[in-house]
Amino acid sequence: MDPRLARTRPEPERPYAPGESEFRTDLERIRFAQSFSRLAEVTQVVNAAATSGVVHNRLTHTIKVTAVARAIAVRLLRTEDRNLLRDLGGLDHVVVQAAANAHDLGHPPFGHLGERILDRLARERFGLADGFESNAQTFRILTELEVQGPGDEGLNLTAAVRAAVLKYPWARFHYPQDHPTQWPIPPRGAGHGGSGSGAAKFSTYLIDLPQMLDALAAFPKLPPGRQTLECSVMDLADDIAYSLHDVQDFHRSGVLQFSPVSGEFRSWENGRAALAELDDIELARSGRRPGAGLERLRRRLRTRDAWMFDEDTFAAAVATVGEEFVDGVLATPYDGSLTSDRAVSGFTSRWIDHLITSVSPNPSPAVRSGYVSMSSRAWHEVSVLKFVNQYFILERPDLAMLQRGQERTIEQLVVAFDHWLSDHIDAGRAPRRLVDLVNAAGFGYEQIVRSHPEWLDARTSDADIARMAGGRGIIDYVSSLTDAQAVAYGARLSGASGLLWGSGL
Repeated sequence: MDPRLARTRPEPERPYAPGESEFRTDLERIRFAQSFSRLAEVTQVVNAAATSGVVHNRLTHTIKVTAVARAIAVRLLRTEDRNLLRDLGGLDHVVVQAAANAHDLGHPPFGHLGERILDRLARERFGLADGFESNAQTFRILTELEVQGPGDEGLNLTAAVRAAVLKYPWARFHYPQDHPTQWPIPPRGAGHGGSGSGAAKFSTYLIDLPQMLDALAAFPKLPPGRQTLECSVMDLADDIAYSLHDVQDFHRSGVLQFSPVSGEFRSWENGRAALAELDDIELARSGRRPGAGLERLRRRLRTRDAWMFDEDTFAAAVATVGEEFVDGVLATPYDGSLTSDRAVSGFTSRWIDHLITSVSPNPSPAVRSGYVSMSSRAWHEVSVLKFVNQYFILERPDLAMLQRGQERTIEQLVVAFDHWLSDHIDAGRAPRRLVDLVNAAGFGYEQIVRSHPEWLDARTSDADIARMAGGRGIIDYVSSLTDAQAVAYGARLSGASGLLWGSGL
């Protein structure tokens, strides 16, 4: 049997031939999963209530990433050498769609803010060395936490689909033995995290590492630290969709203003030489002086991505985004008219087509790239568009104030559930799913103790396992909530509201 079709446990024979139909089964299992439906009520960047316009949530983002990923895959299958694609591990457009549908399942309430606070609490409160990471949580959901039928843990997906969600195919520590954080040039995402050690991004917790090894076994020629071809297509699609639809959202809602964005672009273009002469300390002291943000971006790309960065191409990307988005879209305030919508949607459609057609196979990629990549021009343009989102949206003080409150909500939930499970008198009335998740984590850690105790760094006693299992179960539970559930549960646990029947607790 084709190893790409291998599942983690036997299933009844189906009345259709192997191939796309097997992958179609995976796609539908993901789409029918409870964790997929949940994405409709999870923040992408900010909660819809925080702006006056309609903004993407994780589900609408996922749908658009899937559309872009499928378009890239179909175009490659039509235009590229099929033998080359096979030699790079294989490309199936349904596998790519399944991975795109699944790629954000692990995101907790309140976007990346929720991810950061859960990671800190997992490490500091429960001693979970690998903390929390949304990509690792996605893999855990697919292989352990979701249910496909009575008695089944995980969705029992094919190896190809499981491998296609591994954007960062390593653990925070221990795997691979020659860890990517120690490489002379680390892969994208493998830099040190906020904890000071281990990878910043990774696609599996140690408790789920055997599942990752099983999925990657279907790709024996895949070098350590390398995405599969199908995963690279999904990852690029995520970058393309993210770079465009968030700036589109915040233009429509009035958050993204022409004057500061235009001032940043024009000041960098006109003062490019003078900004380049500033040393790093002087540039840091410049704060939000117009032009300084793009100059910091230029230096960051030059340092981290020398394999692709080019000075002239970067300058051309700034000019192009400035002309087509800043002057072509932002210059006219959005007023809800059909004319305004045409301007925004026209820009988005043109750029998605442009970025999709820039993607091509890369049989010998740089460490920080994948088996497919955008052209140099498109890569620089996407970097500039993502800068606009980061600099003018994510760093807004009013958003930061909202996020501070959300951070407190997440922390209150984790602490409250920890206290509840530690209450020997009342622990039996804890949410049943929470208890199930703690038990599942305990079983997983017991297996690791038997097979690879070295992964747990000597934390193998019964007390250690119980504490790690409790922590992982609580983190699994809180991260599975929607934004509204997190707020409501936090209020109830603080005594601010009465009990509501049918709440899902």
